[in-house]
Amino acid sequence: MLDTQLAGQMTGLPGGLGDMILKQLERQVGKVAASGDEAKSGSVFSDAVAGKVNQLARAATSSGTGKAASGHAELGDLSKLSPSERFVRQHQQAAEAAEASTGIPSEHILGQAALESGWGKREPKMPDGSSSHNLFGIKAGSSWKGKVAEVTTTEYYNGVPRKVTAKFRAYESYEESFKDHARLLTQNARYGQTVAQADTAQGFAKGLQKAGYATDPAYADKLTKVINTTLRLQRTVT
Repeated sequence: MLDTQLAGQMTGLPGGLGDMILKQLERQVGKVAASGDEAKSGSVFSDAVAGKVNQLARAATSSGTGKAASGHAELGDLSKLSPSERFVRQHQQAAEAAEASTGIPSEHILGQAALESGWGKREPKMPDGSSSHNLFGIKAGSSWKGKVAEVTTTEYYNGVPRKVTAKFRAYESYEESFKDHARLLTQNARYGQTVAQADTAQGFAKGLQKAGYATDPAYADKLTKVINTTLRLQRTVT
């Protein structure tokens, strides 16, 4: 087991790196003991381990190599971001993949996911409280054969909001949600015009509202604003 002085060197390391390094070093200490080298001077051994601590910490935190340390540094960075910044950072790659398959700018796709899910805070939940991974509010119609999350939502009838119970599609991952959204927009004829005019935020938002994606009469205006916010966040956190 590492001594108290060495353990103290771990405090303050970002994203749980201290725990990770301690576990790795303890394994190495065990190997040394098993080989019969435990007779080494305690100070010499501690100095060697201390050097290893510094080496691992530098490797995990410098030049963006936090990803190589099981994502610990990356998670530490995410904890410093606002909820909207974390949302953009978390889903940027999936949005870019959707852009590649649809031609719709990633900020438009991310913006719609943000509006529909409240930046990830209001996505439909499964009966056990787990995530449905549905960021786009896509409902589960009769053709849907996958899992379903049944929740209370707001729909507008003649401009008047009402609370109703609706069934939403559920996915195994957020990536699946982005892929299904891309299929919906490109394979459903009602959204053909939406995709055609998706070069601008306003054109995309108005196209979705006209096609009946949402019943909120202010949907296009709300989506345009969120897309503009998303674009700004993309420039600062990705």
